[in-house]
Amino acid sequence: MKKDTLGIYIHIPFCVRKCAYCDFLSAPPASAGAIQEYVDALCREIAIKSEIYATNNNKATIVDTVFFGGGTPSLLATEDLGRILCTLRRYFTIAEDAEITVECNPDTVDLEKLKFYKEQGVNRISFGLQSACNEELKMLGRIHSYEKFLESFDAARKAGFTNINVDLISAIPGQKPEGWERSLRKVAELAPEHISAYSLILEEGTKLFEEQDNYTFPTEDEDAKMYEATESILREYGYKRYEISNYAKEGFESCHNNRYWKREEYLGFGVGAASFVDNVRFTNISDEDKYCEFFTEEQETLTPSESMAEFFYLGLRRMEGVYFVDFEKEFGTSPLDIYGDVISKLVLQGLLEYIETLDGKNIGVRLTKEGIFLSNRVFVEFV
Repeated sequence: MKKDTLGIYIHIPFCVRKCAYCDFLSAPPASAGAIQEYVDALCREIAIKSEIYATNNNKATIVDTVFFGGGTPSLLATEDLGRILCTLRRYFTIAEDAEITVECNPDTVDLEKLKFYKEQGVNRISFGLQSACNEELKMLGRIHSYEKFLESFDAARKAGFTNINVDLISAIPGQKPEGWERSLRKVAELAPEHISAYSLILEEGTKLFEEQDNYTFPTEDEDAKMYEATESILREYGYKRYEISNYAKEGFESCHNNRYWKREEYLGFGVGAASFVDNVRFTNISDEDKYCEFFTEEQETLTPSESMAEFFYLGLRRMEGVYFVDFEKEFGTSPLDIYGDVISKLVLQGLLEYIETLDGKNIGVRLTKEGIFLSNRVFVEFV
């Protein structure tokens, strides 16, 4: 675990309209002044937490990733986003080459806003497209069209962005494998540096969950075909799968998301934002009205066994897998002493495979092709 660098996550809980599948902490602003009030609180939290973090760390820490998520961060006025970045730079040391990402809904950005982002040091844009089919976008409750996405993507290129991610969702009601493949190819032909391809999950409390009986979802066979098509098609276009749902051109893996999967430290700011520092995970209060009080609603100090389990199920999300020597460095014991039986069982089931040296020595494990598809079944074995 790297101790000399830090990631920062900024949660912006506002959106134009709640999407049918979304269970994130987000909603349209409750009042005209809600966004401004929230940004004020957010900047105060940054100031307060920076002092606490500095007090508890004896050496200077460089921030090498910043991620604005939501919600829809691009809904913010440029001056508000600029103010947040200015506050971060005032209280933290941001590396010159830090990866700074802003999630954008294609309908809430234009060339001028994207140019402003670039001027402020933002160097990575993540577009929540979800589908290249307008009918599917409408069903998901998205406010943009595919044509608007193309316009926004082009604007991002004109603004100078050379690191763009596009989010896509498969297994949408009514979707067929050929429709998913069309979306994949349309996006891949635009050559974004990164593509995140998720399978739709029905989350309790969402509009889609409540109305699921009104829709026809892809069959298991169709879902499997979409899953198989994703990697094969994206490989054609030069994308390498480096995590279960993430694909990147060479050199464009998401540094911030890698931080989560590698259990490296990060601070979260904003309502409901999580942090992970010194093996302690804590989450801000999720009530926006009470957020300004900056109470930490939930704090969880991980036990050694919980930390070991997390090391495995986060590490196995990455295509490179888990190396035994890294586990030993972190915990001072061999993972085979702790999880030897679990690993052997999963290898026999064809869900894990050993990483071997040229002389046949087992030095780690990673998910097999089948293991990726059944990853949740694998992860639960370590909990």
